[in-house]
Amino acid sequence: MNRYLALIFIATLIITSPLSAEEYVIDHKGAHAFIQFRIKHLGYSWLFGRFNEFSGSFSYDEKNPSAAKIAVDINPASVDSNHAERDKHLRSEEFLHIDQYPEAKFVSTIYQEKADGSAVLKGEFTLRGVTKPVVIAVEKIGHGKDPWGGYRRGFFGTAEIALKDFAIPFDLGPASRTVQLEFSVEGIRQ
Repeated sequence: MNRYLALIFIATLIITSPLSAEEYVIDHKGAHAFIQFRIKHLGYSWLFGRFNEFSGSFSYDEKNPSAAKIAVDINPASVDSNHAERDKHLRSEEFLHIDQYPEAKFVSTIYQEKADGSAVLKGEFTLRGVTKPVVIAVEKIGHGKDPWGGYRRGFFGTAEIALKDFAIPFDLGPASRTVQLEFSVEGIRQ
């Protein structure tokens, strides 16, 4: 009898406990999300670019933000620096080496919100077959209903990675050894 009551109690908790973590799909199809980068060109100017093809999802619980998770898959072949010949070079073995490494991804491990509303997102970034920890500074942009009957939530993040950490051999000089990344993420609640 005690085992039966315990099972009923556990089942009641499971059924009545709200699942408060919301699941979102990143809205890349509607062009409401971006993965962009910039790197100094020889130390004289900034070169900007983006990845046009990526997908991902995240979960977020306002009552328990530290449980937030995100996973993003990136197609490195979709690199776009607004210059066809340069993009061809970026896809080569000297940079992204897309023939051998056709995928890149980020998977979060820790999300920590600060009192000022900003946050730190830590995770594993895989690029060119190398996986390294990356720290992303996050700003919560907003959330709410959209005009189409859905619900959206948005974040903006920045990070910096060293080319050598991801086995990128091409060297443009000391001013061009790190890449600054920007992530603008708008998710549609599922």
